[in-house]
Amino acid sequence: MPILLVLIGLLTPRVLILILWFFTVWFRGVFDTLLWPVVGFFFLPTTLLWYSAVQNWFGGEWGTLQIIGIVVALVIDTSSPAGARRRGA
Repeated sequence: MPILLVLIGLLTPRVLILILWFFTVWFRGVFDTLLWPVVGFFFLPTTLLWYSAVQNWFGGEWGTLQIIGIVVALVIDTSSPAGARRRGA
């Protein structure tokens, strides 16, 4: 089941965010206000998921693995799918 959620998160992160928001307590206590999850949902969904994973799984401790993960999530969120199509990939 966790592997399935990871695959859904990488393919359609916004769908996974909605599933986690409505059916679990995944985001409860991670953010002080509703602003950051909403902004993350629209602009950086993979980064939002990784940040909340660090808060839930690692207790908010930012080590090397967590920083590498957030950088990868930022690259995924900021890369353009249209650029990959233009290159022929």
